[in-house]
Amino acid sequence: MKKLAHGALAGLAALAATSGAAFAAGPKIDTGDTAWMLTSSALVLMMTIPGLALFYGGMVRRKNVLATMAQSFAATCLITVLWYIVGYSIAFTNNPDASVNQFIGGFGYLFLKPLTLNAQTALAGTIPESVYMFFQMTFAIITPALIAGALADRMKFSAFLWFMALWLIFVYCPIAHWVWGGGWLGTAGALDYAGGSVVHLNAGTAALITCLVLGKRKGYGTENMAPHNLVLSVIGASLLWVGWFGFNAGSAVTSNVNAGMAAAATQIATAAASLSWMFAEWLIAKKPSVLGMISGAVAGLVVITPASGFVDPTGALFMGLIGGVVCYISAVWVKKLIGYDDALDAWGVHGVGGALGALLTGVFASNAINSAGKGWLIDGNFHQIILQLEDIGGTFIYSAVVTFIILKLIDLVIGLRVSPEVEVEGLDINLHGETVHG
Repeated sequence: MKKLAHGALAGLAALAATSGAAFAAGPKIDTGDTAWMLTSSALVLMMTIPGLALFYGGMVRRKNVLATMAQSFAATCLITVLWYIVGYSIAFTNNPDASVNQFIGGFGYLFLKPLTLNAQTALAGTIPESVYMFFQMTFAIITPALIAGALADRMKFSAFLWFMALWLIFVYCPIAHWVWGGGWLGTAGALDYAGGSVVHLNAGTAALITCLVLGKRKGYGTENMAPHNLVLSVIGASLLWVGWFGFNAGSAVTSNVNAGMAAAATQIATAAASLSWMFAEWLIAKKPSVLGMISGAVAGLVVITPASGFVDPTGALFMGLIGGVVCYISAVWVKKLIGYDDALDAWGVHGVGGALGALLTGVFASNAINSAGKGWLIDGNFHQIILQLEDIGGTFIYSAVVTFIILKLIDLVIGLRVSPEVEVEGLDINLHGETVHG
């Protein structure tokens, strides 16, 4: 059984091997680990509200800023309740049928019934299982919320809520189980320390399918759709950066050397990616934009996420430098070349960045850092690249197909898109009866 200190992936694989409930009785509660995980959970929650809400809200046009921020806030509330009802159970508990457990968890934790004040032995490693459930809840919240970057300015609020609910249950939870809950990808040895495939590639793929199904915004390519307030976006990106330390370092599920290395790798990769995006844009577009700097930083955060507990500082630097340039090309030039309307570049940054990070994890993962796996260039294990490609392919195909089905069903029943008149006048006043002016 691998130690939790080897990171969330190794820890979950070991814990999922227990029978019955998600976690068996373990060692005594460590107050230091518990305090760190409570802090990490709060940091990750901050990434969605206010972080993502401000980041996305500042990048849309003024007439849609409240509607965009409402999506992050409402998603947080809706997914919290659904995670309590069924999400945690099917993502992180064992299915009684061992073969079925490779793909989906069980229903023993519906409404979190086993988590009571008297359940003193319900531990996830050295922390209470309630804390671990809360930590994973914050991941479940931000993942669907990221998709909102692709559907900005044109989706009905009612359709958005249905989409968030169905996507969480039928896409996020199964893939989280595959990688972290004892499913087939984690069992095979795929490395995803904090969510490169589970969170970012998954959400980015759904974002790509969503913007293709919805179609382009009215006036796309002819009207000025520049961000209405980049100050909000800079604040949002800064909150995302800080919150990401809970995202990556918290995935150690303990306060130890792995958490420290994950934090260091996160900082280095983020800074490197912001610089590489900035210089690439400076070279090609002749000016280094503020939007480019913050987009590069988020790209670096995404790329390092699956590798953060598996790479050393030098590996993190190279991943960040590569990630910034690749995501810039994808978000700016490839989108322009193909012509799809991914409003806030959710696919270009999260989808492409998540896939790239998952692949580069297989390249730069160091056995000296974590014995969960070896890297190709670092430790001569080419097979890890194959496992990472399986992770990328499985996540992309499943997310794309099921997302498409969900969207088509919602469109058939209630419709996905607002009317052209509402889109022109703005979602704020028409969907919520409010504007930023009062």
